[in-house]
Amino acid sequence: MKPRFIARWATPAVVAVLAATSLAGCSTGSTEAKEAPEQKEVAQAEEGAFPVTIKHSYGETTVAEEPKRVVTVSWTDQDAVLALGVVPVGAVKLTWGGNAAGSTDWFDAELKELDAEQPTRFNYDQALDVDAIAKLSPDVIIAANSGITKQDYAKLTKIAPTVAPPGAIWVTSWQDSLDIAGQVLGRNKLADQVEADTNKAIEEAKAANPDIQGKSVLFSYLNAADLSQVGIYLAEDNRVRILTELGMVSAPAAEKLKGTDPYYAQVSAERSSELESDVFLTYIEQPTDLETFKKDKLVGQIPALKSGNVYGEADKHIGLAITNPSPLSIPYLIEHFLPNVVKAATGS
Repeated sequence: MKPRFIARWATPAVVAVLAATSLAGCSTGSTEAKEAPEQKEVAQAEEGAFPVTIKHSYGETTVAEEPKRVVTVSWTDQDAVLALGVVPVGAVKLTWGGNAAGSTDWFDAELKELDAEQPTRFNYDQALDVDAIAKLSPDVIIAANSGITKQDYAKLTKIAPTVAPPGAIWVTSWQDSLDIAGQVLGRNKLADQVEADTNKAIEEAKAANPDIQGKSVLFSYLNAADLSQVGIYLAEDNRVRILTELGMVSAPAAEKLKGTDPYYAQVSAERSSELESDVFLTYIEQPTDLETFKKDKLVGQIPALKSGNVYGEADKHIGLAITNPSPLSIPYLIEHFLPNVVKAATGS
């Protein structure tokens, strides 16, 4: 697993620890970018869509004409682009939870629908592989839901017009990512339609799962090797955001923890009893991890964990879907993750 993903998964204080564990085995090393072919499209840019200027956290970027070679630099922007019928020539290799191609099942299913080739995958482990991106000769670089720094942005803009996150890194919503992709690709009306279709799927899931409506949720990161701290994802984190869209609410206990980090907080395990919620969600590395958490004299005092209203996701591919909701991954997480949230809510 690459540190930039761990930064969304944990806090900088635990990056070094986690990187040294078996989680680091998810990394596949450097990926040399090869020349990527032009990719097919299923929709044309709207008349009058260009030039377009997009404002973002590092300034603004103008796209003068419809881009033909698109590179995406995040774990979700490739989904937004593909959902609009454009296959990126380059995208980040998903080294945590990705499939054998460094991709995802939901992305690949959409590729198959388009009868298109897999984009060239480049690494974003210790650092962004700027040289690999340059070799792809992109017309535009979309990094709307990424963690690129100002230094990264300065390097990328020398290659092609680059769109950075609109606000804080890592917390761009799937709606905003889709809207930005629509602007960059000149497909605003199609982006609106994709958003409407996705919202329809969410509303149908809400109606089909009344047991979670209005239930408070805490989404946590716990490390079985060190239970001195409890990590809590806050309401601006996308995994919590999608659960609230599905009818749950971020637990008040989480909202009290807001600090300088917009999406994550870490508290001492000694405060575990204060972490009240109807449902407690986390990730696990081993099947025995949940039992380890429950038996711990401090962490075991988390109310929903203690009562059995808990679920630990062991499948990293499903974990990737809930961590990175997008128009392509949301139906997948509704099918594969949501039923277990319902079981946790009902204590079954």
